[in-house]
Amino acid sequence: MPTTTLDFNIKQKTNGRRIIVEMDAERFERMASDFGFFRPEFLESLDRAEQEISQKKIKRLRSLKDLRRS
Repeated sequence: MPTTTLDFNIKQKTNGRRIIVEMDAERFERMASDFGFFRPEFLESLDRAEQEISQKKIKRLRSLKDLRRS
């Protein structure tokens, strides 16, 4: 089994609440393929999600506390 290496550049902001992950496009596409982001089932689920958003079936959550209020 061939192994794949992914080089990431990770930077943390000074406030500690935000990080930046950088990689080149070719490596991102390889990672997306490994996760199955190009599979037909995944792409169909994105289409369904976009339809639900346009039909206002989605409620935006600002935090996990919002789940308790639902």
